[in-house]
Amino acid sequence: MALVKRCEKLAFMNVDGTYHRMTNFTEIAVEKNPREYSRQYVDEEFERSSIVGYSTAVSYSFDYDNENKVHNLIKKITDKELLADEAVVEIVMVDIDNTEGKNQAVSRRWSVIPETEGNSTDAYTYSGSFRANGPAADVKAVSADGWKTITVE
Repeated sequence: MALVKRCEKLAFMNVDGTYHRMTNFTEIAVEKNPREYSRQYVDEEFERSSIVGYSTAVSYSFDYDNENKVHNLIKKITDKELLADEAVVEIVMVDIDNTEGKNQAVSRRWSVIPETEGNSTDAYTYSGSFRANGPAADVKAVSADGWKTITVE
């Protein structure tokens, strides 16, 4: 068994056409939130369940760095209380396995759902969730700068 470290699954956000690594995040946790269809047929003693959809979300939290382009975009959405398409971002989740220089990744558009800010006395923090705003797409990611930014193929 080869255990995957948390730091081997990286997130990148598209900010003005460049995919920047999402650094200084203390939480990026995927929640699948499946929707179920449950029923019990009269000729069976048990209930059956099927998954009929997902409402995928990603909870986030970060220590605000005012020189971080990703942080500044989320801060702008939060502070200005942006709505609809103005609060949608693209995030690419990359499996860092260095297979032939192109790594497996998933790209998706997400609505930014801000929740709290300033919860820490040590650093100014922002938290909330990203909620799916379109289908996920399998892509390949490559980096020429040590995974600070990526190019998506």
